[in-house]
Amino acid sequence: MKNEQLKMMMVSALFAAIIGILAQVVIKIPPVPITGQTFAIGLAATILGKRYGTLSVLVYICMGTIGIPVFSAMTAGIGILFGPTGGYIIGFLPAVFIMGWYMERFGFTATHAIIANLIAMVVTLAFGTAWLKISAELTWTAAIAGGVTPFILVGILKAVAAALIGLKIRNSLITARLLKPAMPQLGSR
Repeated sequence: MKNEQLKMMMVSALFAAIIGILAQVVIKIPPVPITGQTFAIGLAATILGKRYGTLSVLVYICMGTIGIPVFSAMTAGIGILFGPTGGYIIGFLPAVFIMGWYMERFGFTATHAIIANLIAMVVTLAFGTAWLKISAELTWTAAIAGGVTPFILVGILKAVAAALIGLKIRNSLITARLLKPAMPQLGSR
């Protein structure tokens, strides 16, 4: 049991690094760039589930907060969390938890993984837009125009890709006995 927990904690740390690497894939559009972070978050939850997916995001956020340049465009520091993109970064935590919970509850199938990733996209955009409004002192209309609208189509594409690629990787890891399958919960389908 302890060896399994240690292994999964190491895998979570690896996913934190993967999130940091994919965060460097940036398409700059003001005020908030499109990055590979959300794709990586989707992969973490789809592959690892709620507990270890959330741990990987928490480690990622902590690394960036203490100064390791893992946020988009090789940035770091607590100031990023208080800047215009901070709400998106903080929103990753509930997003990955909800994704993992949803798939653990309803199954790691393509349909449920896509639904979970789309829900997480909405959660991330909600947190990010709310903080963008506050931090940049924008109206709701301006915050939505700058913090939601440019990301919807790309977000949907990233959510579907993360779900399908994540499931493929997850199933390969389970087949190789490197990852345990989720235990079905009572009342799940």
